[in-house]
Amino acid sequence: MKIDTMVALSGGVDSATTAWLLKQQGHSIAAMFMKNWEGDDQTSGCSAEEDAEDARAVAELLDIPFYARNFATEYWENVFETFLEELKKGRTPNPDILCNREIKFKAFLDHAQALGADVIATGHYARRRVLDDGSVALLKGLDANKDQSYFLYALDQAQLAKARFPLGEYTKEAVRDMAHQAKLPVADKKDSTGICFIGERRFDAFIDDYLKAVPGPILTVDGEPIGEHSGLIHYTLGQRKGLAIGGLRDHPEAPWFVVYKDLATNTLYAAQDSTHETLMANWLSADQAHWISGQPPQLDQPLQAKIRYRQPDQACRIVAIDDHRIEVRFDHAQRAVTPGQSIVFYDGEVCLGGAIIDQSNAPKPPALVESTELSE
Repeated sequence: MKIDTMVALSGGVDSATTAWLLKQQGHSIAAMFMKNWEGDDQTSGCSAEEDAEDARAVAELLDIPFYARNFATEYWENVFETFLEELKKGRTPNPDILCNREIKFKAFLDHAQALGADVIATGHYARRRVLDDGSVALLKGLDANKDQSYFLYALDQAQLAKARFPLGEYTKEAVRDMAHQAKLPVADKKDSTGICFIGERRFDAFIDDYLKAVPGPILTVDGEPIGEHSGLIHYTLGQRKGLAIGGLRDHPEAPWFVVYKDLATNTLYAAQDSTHETLMANWLSADQAHWISGQPPQLDQPLQAKIRYRQPDQACRIVAIDDHRIEVRFDHAQRAVTPGQSIVFYDGEVCLGGAIIDQSNAPKPPALVESTELSE
């Protein structure tokens, strides 16, 4: 039987409903389960064996061919090593974006085509549109709360031409309803969040297996010692949880937020203000810019952008482009512009592309500025 579409079946409700929808539409489909990590952590609530069993059960119910492939080597070399290198630099990387480009829409696509499939389908909440010139545009999913175009900005024209996103036209609620209608065995399965094989609550312990975390001081923006951090690799700008600061004399009982990481002195700066000036910036530079159409937007063109997933669109303009490096100015100051994270650009519902944030014009803590001036 000729396969026209290979579905990436993860063991979750979204990919299962994707497969069901395509079969209902008359497509000749098969399914493939991707294992991207060697070893499972049962305490993280994410077992590859359990997911594989769920995926196989869905394929059996739908009576479609089922394949399983291990991409752990590709994931380690093309995603995880980059993830670790970014952490070492004090940045906050987003491995899901790299995983989409290198694994789901490259390694998986290659294997699907080797098995005779023309295209691949995933459970992403995004849409695509073939334009008059034959190129493909990436669009936001219709469900604003689930739109995942942010994670797909690094795909190119060849990858998008072979990709299908059936769920982009539906809300999450509608997808759950369809899963129940089809009596899929994963209809009530909880959505996975974060980096699945790490597990949300064990991230620090997991990273400690690969990188040496060096403890250091936590200071207020004025230089007052208020605690000790467990290693800068475990913190990101704007973070509230995990600082273990409380009950300090001369300070109110209010939460503390990470506002700056100084790698030179291994110092973490914190403030009791979620919008402290040290966290705010209206300009950033970013590198590794990628444009889905192959061409960047015009300079000073009014655009919208997100500097993190699910952030509401923010008005901005690209004010400088130098090869794959860009400078961006926002209409309004942004909180926690974080190096290593991606800024993704939109023109209405169309995702134009994005880049990796490098630095911003957020001011340094006063204590750090003073110490720098004294050293000079």
